[in-house]
Amino acid sequence: MSFLSVKSLTASYGVSQALFGVDLDINPGEVVALMGRNGMGKSTTVKAICRMIAAGGTLEFAGQNLHALPSHKAARLGLGLVPEGRRCFRDLTVAENLLATSRPGDWDMGRVTQLFPRLGERHSQLSASLSGGEQQMLAIGRALMTNPRLLILDEATEGLAPIIRQEIWSAINRLKQDTDMAILVIDKTLAELEQVCDRAVMLERGKTVWSGAMTALTPDITERYVGV
Repeated sequence: MSFLSVKSLTASYGVSQALFGVDLDINPGEVVALMGRNGMGKSTTVKAICRMIAAGGTLEFAGQNLHALPSHKAARLGLGLVPEGRRCFRDLTVAENLLATSRPGDWDMGRVTQLFPRLGERHSQLSASLSGGEQQMLAIGRALMTNPRLLILDEATEGLAPIIRQEIWSAINRLKQDTDMAILVIDKTLAELEQVCDRAVMLERGKTVWSGAMTALTPDITERYVGV
């Protein structure tokens, strides 16, 4: 059985159905890309996994039925979310943002600032004073402080300068190499995804339409499901 198992996932916003049958799975140590054009259901899938919206279908994590759990209990199982838009606590310092989500485990302040040295340099600054890239590092660090078993990154490099994007991708690669953490990545930059991810899952109109190894991802497939 997969560590995360999502089968025939459906979800709606009121009377408007957004997901019509999403299938994906991920195991410890794997990095999986969730791909598709804007509006195809990627962020909705993440919200369903994290129990932020009601959903139908099979939704299991670490052998437990996520449907039976509220979002805070699902998080305690080991779901760590880096949300789209960062959402750092603006009126708290970098250190306070990290401590606010900390749970016992290998990931502590020292390990997070080793991964992102800029956070150590700015530990006493308010998060509102950070650059967009530094806030993204803080959002990732905050998720790591929960000591997750599955880290979900929703558009973690969107809108960032190329040099900062590269720092984020380097950090993701280090997590892959140095831990057995499962990682689910939503992003549009195919070149970077190919370097880090093991597999990809393509969504179109709220449904899984292709899944497979990154090495099997041909230009025709990416043009069909990701191209503009």
